Amino acid sequence: MAKGRAMEGLVSSVSIRNPILSEDLDYIHDKLSPEERGRLAGATILITGCAGFLGYSFLHFFACFGERLGIRRVIGLDNFMLGQPGWIARLCAEHAGLLNVSNFDIITGDVANVPGAPEADHVIHMASIASPTFYRKYPIETLDANVWGLRRLLDFYAGKPIKGFLFFSSSEIYGDPAPEHIPTDEEYRGSVSCIGPRACYDEAKRFGETMCYLFAQRYGMPITIARPFNNFGPGMSPHDRRVPADFARAIIEGRDIEIFSDGAPTRTFCYVADAIVGYLKVLLHGQFDYFNIGMDSPEVSIRELGNIYIAAAQKVFGYRGALRLSPPPDAEYLTHNPGRRCPNIQKARRILGFDPQITVHAGVERFLRFLKYEVQS
Repeated sequence: MAKGRAMEGLVSSVSIRNPILSEDLDYIHDKLSPEERGRLAGATILITGCAGFLGYSFLHFFACFGERLGIRRVIGLDNFMLGQPGWIARLCAEHAGLLNVSNFDIITGDVANVPGAPEADHVIHMASIASPTFYRKYPIETLDANVWGLRRLLDFYAGKPIKGFLFFSSSEIYGDPAPEHIPTDEEYRGSVSCIGPRACYDEAKRFGETMCYLFAQRYGMPITIARPFNNFGPGMSPHDRRVPADFARAIIEGRDIEIFSDGAPTRTFCYVADAIVGYLKVLLHGQFDYFNIGMDSPEVSIRELGNIYIAAAQKVFGYRGALRLSPPPDAEYLTHNPGRRCPNIQKARRILGFDPQITVHAGVERFLRFLKYEVQS
């Protein structure tokens, strides 16, 4: 599958020195039911796009709890197009502390161009650029990962006895919902433009969902679809260029927080530890279905989020910056940007037992404490 291996080998244990990350990983483990944990026993897990924001939490979780969960092997795949983060090497080099899986490989490769895939029991396909700034810069590569990369994985695993195949879709498939469709449930069909700066991502995710549905129908594959809603927290690079990362970077650099709009668009924000719990529950569901994964309240404006960051930063860093409005960095920055984004998560609550608990205020403070530890260590 790989063009070349970046690093490979046996990792006996992983030490998590950042206390926020350690607490988050314990939280994820404890929020899974004993039955869900049991479904990972003996499994080989493939994670595409492992070097991204969510890959950070997935790989650290499996490294730390793999032995306890009885996981046989974890395989991470990434083409490192946006760079290889330092935490990948550190994770694979650690040899003291918490328990992990006995076979832990990171493979360099492009999921859209490989002819096959490793044998796996569970597949987590999240290879895609998710930041609007970067997928506007690499639109065809973004489309390829979500369409051709997904198709190659589906072709390879069709007819094989896999236990779970999780496709990361997006809340962007809903476009800019009318007010009567907010909170937005899974049956809303969307209001999305097929032409424009966001179409490479939005429409590729929509087409990816259709492929998943068809392969599940024809081959009886246990494919599940997650639609993330505005995740943030540890693992998100300050250079990610999404709002939570931009705000955090400004605080670390001691600058004012800039908002590249009038600050009126609203979102709900889901802290990453809660989100990972949701994604694991979706993966382990074991039959075709699709779920919103996010936090359903409070719905806050970008301006309000900025003030939440400032309050937390004053507490964590002694921050003295302010909030200010600035012109967007490029002409297409706000094109097709949804005015509101808020999920209805009742389906995930009812079927999966998904119950996010970490508020945006608590999550922002945790994110900043995580970053402070990283900067100072």
